[in-house]
Amino acid sequence: MKFTKMQGAGNDYVYVNCFEATVQDPAAVAVKVSNRNFGIGSDGLILIMPSEVADVRMRMFNSDGSESEMCGNGIRCVAKYAYDHGIVAKKEITAETGAGILTLQLFTGADGKVEKVRVNMGPPRLIRKEIPMVGNPEEKVISEPLNILHSTFNITCASMGNPHCVIFVDDVDNFEVAKYGPLIENHELFPRRTNVEFVQVISRTEVRQRTWERGAGETLACGTGSSAVTAACVLNGLTEKKILNHLTGGDLEMEWSEDGNIYMTGPAVEVFSGEINID
Repeated sequence: MKFTKMQGAGNDYVYVNCFEATVQDPAAVAVKVSNRNFGIGSDGLILIMPSEVADVRMRMFNSDGSESEMCGNGIRCVAKYAYDHGIVAKKEITAETGAGILTLQLFTGADGKVEKVRVNMGPPRLIRKEIPMVGNPEEKVISEPLNILHSTFNITCASMGNPHCVIFVDDVDNFEVAKYGPLIENHELFPRRTNVEFVQVISRTEVRQRTWERGAGETLACGTGSSAVTAACVLNGLTEKKILNHLTGGDLEMEWSEDGNIYMTGPAVEVFSGEINID
């Protein structure tokens, strides 16, 4: 199988051009290629596919083989691959995902290749039935207490096509993400599990985020998570609508626009290409 390894703010995936190839069992392939000791090493597998309703289609599989609806960092790399490798020839494209069709603006460097992508991530979905969460289906979850072990966290939840649980902490760099992340991911409140973002507010325009990603563990970045964090910050009155989010793998420029959509701008980088025997 031919592949290309790409990363956006350190959130790395193995990409396969399915305009030219077919992946028979992507869930199993995702587990194999993601292994950082015996595979290529990644947070998962992303297939770049033809679409009947958009310029390209993205399917994304976590490192445990489970399929997710969307990946904000991954879709920027899909856009870069599609442009740099001649699948598309324009700088504003559409991408079909499990979370709907998204519009992306591409910014190229001196070499003519894409360096940065701005994604319209759509509006945050804030009521329980849309996230989804157990409880009153029409209710929003903003700073709601959740007891885990001997601690109580105030959670704010949203969907950006996939579920997110945002928790504000005082010292995110020393927070026990690996301890609490999986407990919240698999909590009975979330019938499809959830991604968990632990966030420290630095100022009205800056935050620092760490992510426990559903099906992958802690990752260096999460674009849909950064979008959910942007909404949570505003809903809790902690920041302005335009912020800079410092993730472990790099920075993302975020804006909850007056049109109701959240826009994310960040890097997309091709690391290397190769072939792997997946038999």
